[in-house]
Amino acid sequence: MVRKIIIGVAIVFGVLVVVAGVKVMQIRKMMKSPWPAQVETISSAVASEEKWQDTLSAVGSVDPQSGTTLAAEIPGTVAEIKVADGSSVKKGDLLIRLDTSAEDAQLRAAEAQAEWAKVSAERLRKLRTDNTVSQSELDQSEATLKQMQANADAIRAAIDKKNIRAPFTGKLGLWLVNVGTTLDARHPLISLQSLTPLYVDFWLPQQDLALVKTGLVVQATCDAYPDKKFSGTLTAINPDVNSTTRSFFVRATFENSDELLRPGMFVRAEAILPEAKPVLSIPATSILRAPFGDSVFVILTAAQAGITNTASTNLVAQQKFIRTGRTHGDFISVESGLKAGDSVASSGIFKLRNGVNVKINNEDSPKPSLTPNPPNS
Repeated sequence: MVRKIIIGVAIVFGVLVVVAGVKVMQIRKMMKSPWPAQVETISSAVASEEKWQDTLSAVGSVDPQSGTTLAAEIPGTVAEIKVADGSSVKKGDLLIRLDTSAEDAQLRAAEAQAEWAKVSAERLRKLRTDNTVSQSELDQSEATLKQMQANADAIRAAIDKKNIRAPFTGKLGLWLVNVGTTLDARHPLISLQSLTPLYVDFWLPQQDLALVKTGLVVQATCDAYPDKKFSGTLTAINPDVNSTTRSFFVRATFENSDELLRPGMFVRAEAILPEAKPVLSIPATSILRAPFGDSVFVILTAAQAGITNTASTNLVAQQKFIRTGRTHGDFISVESGLKAGDSVASSGIFKLRNGVNVKINNEDSPKPSLTPNPPNS
């Protein structure tokens, strides 16, 4: 019985030895055969030296050159609204008329009293030439005339305040009152804003103070018109620096002839400095961003990369860490890590790794531009 067990164990062991030997031979054969190199298709771009104009960027807001909410100076009742909501008006246009029936009656009475005082004063002047009346009587009569004329003028002023006119040329908002509404003094009536020109106000850090001067071109963009750039001129610089934020206030004037910008809008403003500076630029899509730093994949030949096992393309990707600067359109400047003429992967970078074989195909990739103008979605 023991003999049979020993023989069985020996047979099983022999089979295992044979199977293991076959597997070792297969593995050795696979290791000796060449491993097929993986090839990734990408598009590429060349780092090039260009001259970009420096800009000072900030977040700003749109303010009107003239803007206010009109209000009634004195109490009254709305008798007539002369213009519709949202109308464009000129300086001096009558906008709304309050009821003046009581003042009109008072004015007629005051004008009659002033006319009587005028006739009385003229009569006394003639009598005074003959010394028929005293000088004091004449003086009293002339003083009464002036008082009556002043009373009439006060009533006319009250009537004029109830005929509310546009203090400047601009665009109206929505009426906050209706015909028949009884108003208290300073009751808001309607918003009036001047839309041409407009101001864009923004803050810049104090280190930019030496670079800024009036006359600089300022460009603005806003979310309402993402594909449009508005152009204006820097017209004023606040003389003091905010002691808390260490920044200073500037104002640019925009003609806004198309009236697209509106007071209260949020905009991104860029003051363009006159001197263009050289930069090394690559497409922004070439940048692989990570918490430990930005990098790009430089396209090298196998010999340049020191790699012998490559595909037929003979091109490999090598990762390089770089320091980036500002952006301009679809491009970004590189401050260190690359040199002019280096070829970098501009698309497909997320499927690359250090040393992978690549194949370049630039036919289907979109061309980056300094002034991109994407189609409306």
